Amino acid sequence: MRYFVESYGCTMNYGEGDIIASKMRALGHSPVDSAEDADIVILNTCTVVDTTEKKMIERISQLKSAKKEIIVTGCMAKAQTSRISVRLPGSLIIPPESYDSLSDAVAERYPSIDASENEVYGKGANNDSRVSAIIPIAQGCLGNCSYCIVKFARGDLVSYPVSQIKEQFTEALERGCKEIQITAQDTACYGSDTEGSLPQLMRELLSVPGEYKIRIGMMNPESLERILEPLMDIMRDDRVYRFIHVPVQSGSDELLKKMNRRYTASQFIEMIEKMRSFHSDISISTDIITGFPGERDDDHKKSLDLIRTVSPDTVNVTRFSARPGTAAAAMDDHIHGRVSKERSRGITAMRFDEAKQRNDGLVGKAVRVLVTEAGKNGTVIARTDNYRPVIIPDDNELGMFLDVVITGCEPTHLFGRPKTE
Repeated sequence: MRYFVESYGCTMNYGEGDIIASKMRALGHSPVDSAEDADIVILNTCTVVDTTEKKMIERISQLKSAKKEIIVTGCMAKAQTSRISVRLPGSLIIPPESYDSLSDAVAERYPSIDASENEVYGKGANNDSRVSAIIPIAQGCLGNCSYCIVKFARGDLVSYPVSQIKEQFTEALERGCKEIQITAQDTACYGSDTEGSLPQLMRELLSVPGEYKIRIGMMNPESLERILEPLMDIMRDDRVYRFIHVPVQSGSDELLKKMNRRYTASQFIEMIEKMRSFHSDISISTDIITGFPGERDDDHKKSLDLIRTVSPDTVNVTRFSARPGTAAAAMDDHIHGRVSKERSRGITAMRFDEAKQRNDGLVGKAVRVLVTEAGKNGTVIARTDNYRPVIIPDDNELGMFLDVVITGCEPTHLFGRPKTE
C-alpha cells in the first residue's frame, strides 16, 4: 500500500517520523509524495499548545473525509487517546512508547509486499535522500514543568544505547547526509539514567571520520549546567555547530518557580556568559512564555530585561496555553489573551531590532557554510559554523561546503554569495 508520514511539532517528532517511514518501507509499503496520493496516512501528532491540538483534530477530520486509512502516532496518541479514538474508532493509535511494536501492529492490519519490490520513493520524512538526518537519542526527560503536556506523552527519561545511536549516525553518513541533528526532549540529560552523558556520546560519534556537521538539540538549563564545560570543549571540533537552544521561559524567578523550572534568571545569565567565554561566536536560541498564570507587568519587564542582557540570536515566543491535566491549567489568575499577545509582540519586536543590529555587523565577512536545504525564489539555505542561516543562489548543490561572503541581512537570516579568489 502507498503511505505518507505527516509529522508536526518538534525536531524529535520529525526524527521519529523518519523512523516510522523506514519501518513502513521495510514492511514493503510504498512511500509517496503527499497524503493525497497515499492509501495510509501516518499522522504524527503534536499537542504542545491548544492551537496545535485543534489543528490535529481538524486534520483528522480532513483525512477521514478523504477516506484515508489513518494511523495516529506522536504525543496525542498518548496524552489524548480518547480525543482521537472518538473520531477514528478502530484505527491504529500508536504512542511513542509503543514504536518498537509498530511494525507488528501495521503488518497485522495492512497486507504488504516483498520490500525488495518497493521502488517508489517520496519526499521529506518518506525517503532517505536528504542532506540532513534527525536521530532521537532519548525518550522523555527528568523535568516536570507545570505547563507541559508532553511529559504525559513521553514520560521519564529513557536514554537509547550509544551503540544504537552510533549505528544510525554511521548509516546516515553512508547515505550521504552531511548534517546530523541529534534530538530529545532534553538532550543535555542524555545518559543520566545509564551512567552516561551527552559529552561521552558526542565523543563516540565524532570518532567516526568524515566531513559533516552535528547539531545538538534543545537542552534545559538545569541539565546543561551539569555538563557545560565538557560540552563547550566538544564544540571546539569544527564538525559540531557552535549552537545552543536553551529555553529560559521567563525572566521572573517567581514565575520560574511556578513553572517548576529549577534555576533562577541570574543562573541562566551566568550560564550564557560562561558559554560565550568559551566560544565568543556561539549562537544562542531561547524560548519565552508570555501570559503564564499570574504574570504581572513587572514579571514581563524582567523577561524583557533578561533578553536585553543575554541578547540571544533567536527568541521563540509562545503565548501560554492551558493544557488539560497540567498543574498550570488549574492555577488561578489566568492572563487575558489580549495581554499575552501584546507582551509577545513586544518581545518579538525587541528581539528583531537587536538581531538586525547583530547581523549588520557580519556583512562583508567571509564564512564557511554547509548548504542544507532548498530555499525560495531560486535560492538555497546554508548554515554557518554557528548555525546562522545564509541564503545564497541555488546553483550550489545541497550538501556542499562553501566559503561565502555575507552581502546583506534581515533579523532572521543572512544573505551571501560564494567567495571568489
